[in-house]
Amino acid sequence: MQADRHVLSFPISGQRFNYRVAAIIIVDGHVLVSREDDDDYTMLPGGRVEMGEPSALSLARELAEEIGLPADVGRMLATSESFYRREGEDFHELGFFYQAGLPGQGPNGNSPWLVRQDEGHDLYFYWVPIEGGALEEMNLLPRWLPRFFRNLPATHAHIIHDERQA
Repeated sequence: MQADRHVLSFPISGQRFNYRVAAIIIVDGHVLVSREDDDDYTMLPGGRVEMGEPSALSLARELAEEIGLPADVGRMLATSESFYRREGEDFHELGFFYQAGLPGQGPNGNSPWLVRQDEGHDLYFYWVPIEGGALEEMNLLPRWLPRFFRNLPATHAHIIHDERQA
């Protein structure tokens, strides 16, 4: 008998709390990003953590569900506290960002690199150059990520990003 699964994303007094994990997969100066068919922004591959699930295990599960290829989850590079508004809702999101790899995979000139179905949506995956303005053109969220990729810290980073004042 499988226990009920509870995603750690829920409304509280007109706001939404999210606990999200994401993979930072960098190969040959490109980072892997994804976009759902009905979104106007891209994000890093990953998803929401489930109750009772360690974050690294959650990321490995999300990558298997979304990409369908074996992934290596490495060390945590950053945590974030993000405050933003999307689709008429105010979010408070905790994000755990892990270094990850897809053995034998990388940019191959295809755009999108991969298209998969997940929870009734088409997911498009792209290898985007870190240098230049392509990450901004792809509307990568959270907005602090392009600068972070261009200046990867040597140690764990804790980012607080608040779009409510913008």
